[in-house]
Amino acid sequence: MSNDQKKHLTTSWGAPVGDNQNSMTAGQRGPTLLQDVHLLEKLAHFNRERVPERVVHAKGAGAHGYFEVTNDVTNYTKAAFLSEVGKKTPLFVRFSTVAGELGSADTVRDPRGFAVKFYTEEGNYDIVGNNTPVFFIRDAIKFPDFIHTQKRNPQTHLKDPNAVWDFWSLSPEALHQVTILMSDRGIPATFRHMHGFGSHTFKWTNAEGEGVWIKYHFKTEQGVKNLTADVAAQIAGENPDFHTEDLFNAIEAGDFPAWKLYVQIMPLEDADTYRFDPFDVTKVWSQKDYPLIEVGRMVLDRNPENYFAEVEQATFSPGSLVPGVDVSPDKMLQGRLFAYADAHRYRVGANHNHLPINRARTEVNSYQRDGQMRFDGNGGKSVNYEPNSFGGPTEVNEHKQAAFPVSGVAENAGYDHHDHYTQAGDLYRLMSEEERERLVANIVAAMKPVERDDIKLRQIGHFYKADPEYGTRIAQGLGLQVPQEV
Repeated sequence: MSNDQKKHLTTSWGAPVGDNQNSMTAGQRGPTLLQDVHLLEKLAHFNRERVPERVVHAKGAGAHGYFEVTNDVTNYTKAAFLSEVGKKTPLFVRFSTVAGELGSADTVRDPRGFAVKFYTEEGNYDIVGNNTPVFFIRDAIKFPDFIHTQKRNPQTHLKDPNAVWDFWSLSPEALHQVTILMSDRGIPATFRHMHGFGSHTFKWTNAEGEGVWIKYHFKTEQGVKNLTADVAAQIAGENPDFHTEDLFNAIEAGDFPAWKLYVQIMPLEDADTYRFDPFDVTKVWSQKDYPLIEVGRMVLDRNPENYFAEVEQATFSPGSLVPGVDVSPDKMLQGRLFAYADAHRYRVGANHNHLPINRARTEVNSYQRDGQMRFDGNGGKSVNYEPNSFGGPTEVNEHKQAAFPVSGVAENAGYDHHDHYTQAGDLYRLMSEEERERLVANIVAAMKPVERDDIKLRQIGHFYKADPEYGTRIAQGLGLQVPQEV
């Protein structure tokens, strides 16, 4: 390449850089001059290269791909990207751990985030779920407290098993998810070898305005594979980025991971009579009652070109909805509708949806203007209010969300159902003896560092109520007795 063909190094404002190896000084040994604006720009930008990491789901990996509809579901939803068999929609997926920081190991015992952004012709649609069908809590007001227990002790700055088990023992609704987390499923072998779930209950509405409740299930075509605690700990020490590397290398080699998407469908009226509250995210719907119905297939076939621009700056929110998809009264979901988008406004900026990785593939017309990092034309000279007489964009009445009845007394009300034990016990009884042995060993190892026996005994009581054998084996492993009152 000749000198004329080489790219010239420039400053961020486009001026050519004359020397990128030596600072400007007063003489060969003199102090550095403040007027070396290229040096100042480099150092100032370097200091700001990191946006605040996510409070949860900080460590993750992502990939591009597509979704193809394989079954006609237009009787249930008018969502355009699901309108015909064979239709393909581009998407971006981010997998993550939950509690760890950006530099933490991939192979820790933790749920995995499973977030999918569909770039549909009606705007972006995000399914922001996990690799588990349930969660630890069922009301968003408990979420900050829960995450504090998973993070670091305010004095020691160490992970705190006392806080973890104290919170769980005082929050019996967590037992179902705790059982999953401490089971073989607690440490996936790779991001490719795990299922994904929307976890919450959502609502689909068809073109006639008829609705159904639904739950999303992404089933991996690679098969489910997990790691034992010993192997996971070894990998964490040898290659803490194991899952990130595996996903990148598989796609780079043309071994494209894929998942089949299914939904469970519940008639709206069943929500009032089902034996579990269908909006309680700590519970599952029996697949015998509501079988899986195939929707389509997701394939990941392209790695990001730049991790920061695409994976770190990707923002997902369960409030990013499209016509035909609505939300449910799930209390945890209701809180997430605000919290996720607000986290992005804080972390990436008010204009995060204008970044290339987040921008809709369809035309975006709104009256939102200004704010940090507004890097497009900012609406130009177009009108910035509505209603107006100048031909600005107007609402599309046929895309109003379907009406739904609301009644009751305004109060701080919990769920009516308080059976925290049946589904956790059913899960325990479904396990083989070898799976139970590993589950008990994982729980005992996690609870041994807890300093107070009253916390251990309270948690043992929950295990025992789920299944007497379950609780007894945990108690024996900890050298304790099941409390008599249980």
